[in-house]
Amino acid sequence: MTAQPARTGAPAVAGGGGAPRHVAIIMDGNGRWAKKRFLPRIAGHRAGVEAVRRTVETAPDLGIEVLTLYAFSSENWKRPADEVNDLMGLLKRYLQSEIDELDRNGVRIRYIGDPERLSADVRLLLDTSVARTAGNGKLTLVLALNYGSQDEIARAVRRLVADGVEPTIEAIEARLDTADLPPPDLIIRTSGEQRLSNFLMWQAAYAELIFTDDLWPDFDRAAFERAIAEYGRRERRFGGL
Repeated sequence: MTAQPARTGAPAVAGGGGAPRHVAIIMDGNGRWAKKRFLPRIAGHRAGVEAVRRTVETAPDLGIEVLTLYAFSSENWKRPADEVNDLMGLLKRYLQSEIDELDRNGVRIRYIGDPERLSADVRLLLDTSVARTAGNGKLTLVLALNYGSQDEIARAVRRLVADGVEPTIEAIEARLDTADLPPPDLIIRTSGEQRLSNFLMWQAAYAELIFTDDLWPDFDRAAFERAIAEYGRRERRFGGL
C-alpha cells in the first residue's frame, strides 16, 4: 500500500454507509476469558492470538485497508513480569509463524509506539517484518506496541520544539507515529469496557466508537461483520449538519 498523507480535521464529505477505511481495535478480555474457564491468563492470551489471526484474515474481505491493533500499551509494563514475558513471547511467535502467510496474502506490517523499551530481539523481528512486507498493498496491519497516546503526543511536541516549527494541528499530526496513515474511521473495543484507555486519542477525534460485550478471544468474523454493519448505519457529520 502506498503511504497515505495524514488528513487533518474532518473529511470534506460527511455521511454514513460503506466500509470504514481504517479500523482500530482495543483487544480486551483475554484474562476474563481465561478466568471464566478456570484457565491461567496465558491461555486467554493464546486464544487472543487466534482472534488476531481471524481478524486479519477477515479485514480485507470487509473492505478495510488499515487495521490497527492495540497489542501492548505503555501501561502494560505494570503487569507481573511473567505475564509481560509471556505477551512478548507470543508476539515473537506470532510474527515468526505468520510472516510467510502475511506476506503471501499481501499484508503490510507497521508498528507504532516507543520502541526503546522493547527488547533488541523484538525490535529486530519487527523491523525485519516491516521491511519484508513494505511493498504489500492488500492490508496494512499496524501493531501498537509500548504505545500510549499521551506519550505519542508528547514525543510529537518534542520533535516540534526541536524543529523550531509553529505548533499547528498539521505540524503535530505530521510528527505523530501515524503521520502516513489515514485516521481511524472506527474504533472497536471488546469485553464491554467503554473507554479509549490512552489509545489513538488524537486520531480518534472523528472516529465512530463501538463497544461490544464479546471478550477478545470470542471476537470472530460474525462479530466483526456486526460491527462493520453498525458503522454503516451511522451518519457521520464531522461537526456539520
